[in-house]
Amino acid sequence: MITWILKGVSRCTPHKVTSRLLSTFHQPDLKAIAKELENFPGGSIDLTKDNETGIAVMVINNPDKRNSLSGKMMVEMSEKVDQLEQWAQGKGLILMGKDGSFCSGGDLAFVKKALHYGAEMAAFQHHTLTRLHNLPLISVALLQGHTLGGGAELSTACDFRVMSTSGKIGFVQVKMGITTGWGATTRLVSLLGRKKALQFLSSAKIMSAQEAHQEGLVDHILQNSLSHNEELEACKQWLGLNYCNYDSNLLQAVKALIVHCDSSKDTSKSLKYERDVFAQFWGGPAQKAALAAKIKHN
Repeated sequence: MITWILKGVSRCTPHKVTSRLLSTFHQPDLKAIAKELENFPGGSIDLTKDNETGIAVMVINNPDKRNSLSGKMMVEMSEKVDQLEQWAQGKGLILMGKDGSFCSGGDLAFVKKALHYGAEMAAFQHHTLTRLHNLPLISVALLQGHTLGGGAELSTACDFRVMSTSGKIGFVQVKMGITTGWGATTRLVSLLGRKKALQFLSSAKIMSAQEAHQEGLVDHILQNSLSHNEELEACKQWLGLNYCNYDSNLLQAVKALIVHCDSSKDTSKSLKYERDVFAQFWGGPAQKAALAAKIKHN
Protein backbone atom coordinates (compact mmCIF):
# COMPACT_ATOMS: atom_id res chain seq x y z
CA MET A 1 0.00 0.00 0.00
CA ILE A 2 2.79 2.45 0.86
CA THR A 3 4.56 1.66 -2.40
CA TRP A 4 1.34 2.28 -4.32
CA ILE A 5 0.82 5.64 -2.59
CA LEU A 6 4.33 6.83 -3.33
CA LYS A 7 4.01 5.75 -6.95
CA GLY A 8 0.76 7.68 -7.18
CA VAL A 9 2.41 10.75 -5.72
CA SER A 10 5.36 10.56 -8.08
CA ARG A 11 3.17 10.74 -11.16
CA CYS A 12 2.12 14.31 -10.33
CA THR A 13 5.53 15.72 -9.49
CA PRO A 14 8.60 16.68 -11.56
CA HIS A 15 11.12 13.96 -12.35
CA LYS A 16 13.80 16.10 -10.74
CA VAL A 17 12.00 15.85 -7.40
CA THR A 18 10.71 12.29 -7.59
CA SER A 19 14.09 10.91 -8.60
CA ARG A 20 15.60 12.24 -5.36
CA LEU A 21 14.65 9.20 -3.29
CA LEU A 22 15.44 9.41 0.36
CA SER A 23 17.43 6.22 0.77
CA THR A 24 20.38 8.43 1.68
CA PHE A 25 18.38 10.01 4.51
CA HIS A 26 18.44 7.09 6.91
CA GLN A 27 21.35 8.93 8.54
CA PRO A 28 21.23 12.50 7.23
CA ASP A 29 24.36 14.63 7.49
CA LEU A 30 22.85 17.24 9.79
CA LYS A 31 26.02 19.33 9.97
CA ALA A 32 26.15 19.63 6.19
CA ILE A 33 22.46 20.50 6.05
CA ALA A 34 22.90 23.14 8.76
CA LYS A 35 25.75 24.70 6.82
CA GLU A 36 23.52 24.96 3.75
CA LEU A 37 20.54 26.31 5.70
CA GLU A 38 22.70 29.08 7.13
CA ASN A 39 22.93 30.51 3.61
CA PHE A 40 19.31 31.63 3.94
CA PRO A 41 19.43 34.59 6.38
CA GLY A 42 16.75 36.55 8.21
CA GLY A 43 15.31 36.77 11.70
CA SER A 44 16.60 35.09 14.84
CA ILE A 45 15.68 32.67 17.61
CA ASP A 46 16.14 34.29 21.01
CA LEU A 47 16.36 32.42 24.30
CA THR A 48 16.22 33.62 27.90
CA LYS A 49 16.52 31.29 30.90
CA ASP A 50 15.36 32.19 34.41
CA ASN A 51 17.24 30.03 36.89
CA GLU A 52 15.04 31.24 39.75
CA THR A 53 11.71 30.12 38.26
CA GLY A 54 13.19 27.43 36.03
CA ILE A 55 11.17 28.73 33.05
CA ALA A 56 12.82 29.63 29.75
CA VAL A 57 11.31 31.64 26.92
CA MET A 58 12.26 30.93 23.31
CA VAL A 59 11.16 33.68 20.90
CA ILE A 60 10.70 33.27 17.14
CA ASN A 61 11.89 36.71 16.08
CA ASN A 62 11.00 37.69 12.52
CA PRO A 63 7.98 39.97 13.02
CA ASP A 64 8.15 41.70 9.62
CA LYS A 65 7.34 38.30 8.09
CA ARG A 66 4.84 37.09 10.71
CA ASN A 67 7.69 35.24 12.41
CA SER A 68 8.20 32.82 9.55
CA LEU A 69 11.40 30.75 9.72
CA SER A 70 14.43 31.27 7.53
CA GLY A 71 17.10 28.61 7.14
CA LYS A 72 19.31 30.50 9.57
CA MET A 73 16.53 30.50 12.16
CA MET A 74 16.13 26.74 11.85
CA VAL A 75 19.80 26.31 12.68
CA GLU A 76 19.54 28.73 15.60
CA MET A 77 16.54 26.85 16.99
CA SER A 78 18.56 23.64 16.94
CA GLU A 79 21.37 25.39 18.80
CA LYS A 80 18.95 26.73 21.42
CA VAL A 81 17.57 23.23 21.94
CA ASP A 82 21.19 22.12 22.54
CA GLN A 83 21.40 24.66 25.36
CA LEU A 84 18.07 23.64 26.89
CA GLU A 85 19.05 19.97 26.91
CA GLN A 86 21.92 20.91 29.24
CA TRP A 87 19.98 23.30 31.52
CA ALA A 88 20.13 21.67 34.96
CA GLN A 89 17.90 24.27 36.65
CA GLY A 90 15.23 24.07 33.98
CA LYS A 91 11.62 23.10 34.61
CA GLY A 92 9.62 24.61 31.76
CA LEU A 93 9.81 26.27 28.36
CA ILE A 94 7.52 28.73 26.61
CA LEU A 95 7.84 28.89 22.82
CA MET A 96 6.35 32.08 21.35
CA GLY A 97 6.60 34.55 18.50
CA LYS A 98 7.71 38.17 18.58
CA ASP A 99 5.16 41.01 18.82
CA GLY A 100 2.00 38.99 19.22
CA SER A 101 2.14 36.49 16.35
CA PHE A 102 3.38 32.93 16.82
CA CYS A 103 4.68 31.71 13.44
CA SER A 104 3.40 31.47 9.87
CA GLY A 105 5.70 28.64 8.77
CA GLY A 106 8.63 28.93 6.40
CA ASP A 107 9.83 32.32 5.16
CA LEU A 108 8.61 32.53 1.55
CA ALA A 109 11.89 34.13 0.49
CA PHE A 110 13.62 31.01 1.80
CA VAL A 111 10.98 28.65 0.40
CA LYS A 112 11.25 30.00 -3.15
CA LYS A 113 15.03 29.60 -3.14
CA ALA A 114 14.99 26.16 -1.49
CA LEU A 115 12.48 24.27 -3.64
CA HIS A 116 15.25 21.78 -4.41
CA TYR A 117 16.08 21.26 -0.72
CA GLY A 118 12.84 20.07 0.89
CA ALA A 119 13.96 16.60 1.97
CA GLU A 120 17.09 17.92 3.65
CA MET A 121 15.24 20.74 5.39
CA ALA A 122 12.56 18.31 6.61
CA ALA A 123 15.21 15.94 8.00
CA PHE A 124 16.85 18.81 9.89
CA GLN A 125 13.53 20.06 11.29
CA HIS A 126 12.46 16.55 12.29
CA HIS A 127 15.66 16.18 14.30
CA THR A 128 15.32 19.59 15.97
CA LEU A 129 11.62 19.35 16.78
CA THR A 130 11.84 15.79 18.05
CA ARG A 131 14.53 16.96 20.47
CA LEU A 132 12.37 19.96 21.39
CA HIS A 133 9.43 17.66 22.06
CA ASN A 134 11.62 15.37 24.17
CA LEU A 135 13.34 18.08 26.21
CA PRO A 136 13.52 17.35 29.95
CA LEU A 137 11.36 20.46 30.35
CA ILE A 138 7.58 20.87 30.31
CA SER A 139 6.96 22.94 27.20
CA VAL A 140 4.13 25.26 26.20
CA ALA A 141 3.51 26.96 22.87
CA LEU A 142 2.02 30.42 23.47
CA LEU A 143 -0.19 30.91 20.42
CA GLN A 144 -0.83 34.57 19.74
CA GLY A 145 -2.03 36.00 16.45
CA HIS A 146 -1.46 33.66 13.49
CA THR A 147 -0.24 30.06 13.92
CA LEU A 148 -0.36 28.69 10.39
CA GLY A 149 1.24 25.92 8.35
CA GLY A 150 4.68 25.25 9.72
CA GLY A 151 3.80 27.39 12.74
CA ALA A 152 1.00 24.98 13.62
CA GLU A 153 3.51 22.16 13.19
CA LEU A 154 5.90 23.84 15.63
CA SER A 155 3.13 24.09 18.22
CA THR A 156 2.69 20.30 18.20
CA ALA A 157 6.32 19.89 19.28
CA CYS A 158 5.37 21.33 22.69
CA ASP A 159 3.65 19.45 25.49
CA PHE A 160 0.85 22.02 25.80
CA ARG A 161 -0.67 24.85 23.80
CA VAL A 162 -1.99 28.04 25.40
CA MET A 163 -3.82 30.45 23.09
CA SER A 164 -4.95 34.07 23.11
CA THR A 165 -8.67 34.62 22.56
CA SER A 166 -8.07 36.34 19.21
CA GLY A 167 -5.59 33.76 17.90
CA LYS A 168 -6.04 31.57 14.84
CA ILE A 169 -4.45 28.20 14.08
CA GLY A 170 -4.54 26.08 10.95
CA PHE A 171 -2.64 23.32 9.18
CA VAL A 172 -2.89 24.96 5.74
CA GLN A 173 -0.22 22.87 3.99
CA VAL A 174 -2.55 21.28 1.40
CA LYS A 175 -3.71 24.78 0.47
CA MET A 176 -0.09 25.54 -0.37
CA GLY A 177 0.41 22.39 -2.43
CA ILE A 178 2.45 20.40 0.10
CA THR A 179 2.06 18.03 3.05
CA THR A 180 3.48 18.47 6.54
CA GLY A 181 7.27 18.66 6.53
CA TRP A 182 8.12 19.32 10.16
CA GLY A 183 6.64 16.19 11.78
CA ALA A 184 3.11 17.35 12.61
CA THR A 185 1.29 14.40 11.05
CA THR A 186 3.14 11.94 13.26
CA ARG A 187 2.65 14.09 16.34
CA LEU A 188 -1.02 14.87 15.64
CA VAL A 189 -1.95 11.20 15.23
CA SER A 190 -0.22 10.48 18.54
CA LEU A 191 -1.80 13.50 20.23
CA LEU A 192 -5.39 13.41 18.98
CA GLY A 193 -5.81 10.25 16.94
CA ARG A 194 -6.14 9.41 13.27
CA LYS A 195 -9.59 10.94 12.70
CA LYS A 196 -8.79 14.38 14.15
CA ALA A 197 -5.45 14.47 12.35
CA LEU A 198 -7.21 13.73 9.06
CA GLN A 199 -9.78 16.45 9.72
CA PHE A 200 -7.15 19.10 10.44
CA LEU A 201 -4.75 18.19 7.66
CA SER A 202 -7.17 17.54 4.80
CA SER A 203 -9.48 20.51 5.42
CA ALA A 204 -6.82 23.22 5.91
CA LYS A 205 -9.37 24.79 8.25
CA ILE A 206 -8.23 27.81 10.23
CA MET A 207 -9.64 27.51 13.75
CA SER A 208 -10.39 30.10 16.39
CA ALA A 209 -9.10 29.63 19.92
CA GLN A 210 -12.50 28.32 21.02
CA GLU A 211 -12.67 25.81 18.15
CA ALA A 212 -9.11 24.59 18.73
CA HIS A 213 -9.86 24.16 22.43
CA GLN A 214 -13.04 22.19 21.71
CA GLU A 215 -11.08 19.91 19.36
CA GLY A 216 -8.51 19.20 22.06
CA LEU A 217 -5.63 20.85 20.22
CA VAL A 218 -5.38 23.79 22.64
CA ASP A 219 -5.22 23.22 26.39
CA HIS A 220 -6.01 26.68 27.76
CA ILE A 221 -7.39 29.98 26.46
CA LEU A 222 -6.08 33.15 28.05
CA GLN A 223 -8.27 35.86 29.53
CA ASN A 224 -9.56 38.42 27.05
CA SER A 225 -8.19 41.98 26.75
CA LEU A 226 -4.62 41.24 27.79
CA SER A 227 -1.64 42.88 26.11
CA HIS A 228 0.99 40.69 24.43
CA ASN A 229 3.30 41.01 27.43
CA GLU A 230 0.47 40.32 29.88
CA GLU A 231 -0.36 37.16 27.93
CA LEU A 232 3.24 36.00 28.33
CA GLU A 233 3.08 36.63 32.08
CA ALA A 234 -0.25 34.81 32.29
CA CYS A 235 1.25 31.87 30.39
CA LYS A 236 4.22 31.78 32.76
CA GLN A 237 1.82 31.74 35.69
CA TRP A 238 -0.28 28.95 34.15
CA LEU A 239 2.81 26.85 33.48
CA GLY A 240 4.45 27.57 36.81
CA LEU A 241 1.44 26.93 39.03
CA ASN A 242 0.19 23.86 37.19
CA TYR A 243 3.35 22.03 36.12
CA CYS A 244 6.58 23.68 37.35
CA ASN A 245 5.96 23.97 41.06
CA TYR A 246 8.36 21.25 42.18
CA ASP A 247 12.05 20.41 42.21
CA SER A 248 13.72 20.67 38.80
CA ASN A 249 15.48 17.31 39.12
CA LEU A 250 12.22 15.58 39.92
CA LEU A 251 10.30 17.29 37.13
CA GLN A 252 13.01 16.48 34.61
CA ALA A 253 12.89 12.85 35.73
CA VAL A 254 9.11 12.76 35.27
CA LYS A 255 9.41 14.18 31.77
CA ALA A 256 12.22 11.75 30.91
CA LEU A 257 10.10 8.81 32.04
CA ILE A 258 7.19 9.93 29.88
CA VAL A 259 9.44 10.46 26.86
CA HIS A 260 11.01 7.03 27.31
CA CYS A 261 7.58 5.39 27.49
CA ASP A 262 6.27 7.25 24.47
CA SER A 263 9.37 6.70 22.35
CA SER A 264 9.22 2.95 22.83
CA LYS A 265 6.69 3.04 19.99
CA ASP A 266 8.30 3.08 16.55
CA THR A 267 7.82 6.67 15.38
CA SER A 268 10.92 6.68 13.17
CA LYS A 269 9.17 4.83 10.36
CA SER A 270 6.25 7.23 10.55
CA LEU A 271 8.56 10.24 10.37
CA LYS A 272 10.50 8.67 7.49
CA TYR A 273 7.31 8.09 5.52
CA GLU A 274 6.02 11.60 6.32
CA ARG A 275 9.31 13.05 5.11
CA ASP A 276 9.21 10.96 1.92
CA VAL A 277 5.73 12.16 1.01
CA PHE A 278 6.59 15.78 1.85
CA ALA A 279 9.67 15.63 -0.39
CA GLN A 280 7.55 14.47 -3.32
CA PHE A 281 5.33 17.55 -3.11
CA TRP A 282 7.98 20.13 -2.17
CA GLY A 283 8.89 22.03 -5.32
CA GLY A 284 6.09 20.35 -7.27
CA PRO A 285 3.41 21.94 -9.50
CA ALA A 286 0.86 22.43 -6.73
CA GLN A 287 3.29 24.28 -4.47
CA LYS A 288 4.60 26.45 -7.29
CA ALA A 289 1.07 27.33 -8.33
CA ALA A 290 0.17 28.26 -4.76
CA LEU A 291 3.27 30.43 -4.43
CA ALA A 292 2.51 32.17 -7.72
CA ALA A 293 -1.06 32.84 -6.58
CA LYS A 294 0.21 34.63 -3.45
CA ILE A 295 -2.46 33.00 -1.29
CA LYS A 296 -3.49 34.89 1.82
CA HIS A 297 -4.76 33.12 4.95
CA ASN A 298 -7.59 35.22 6.35
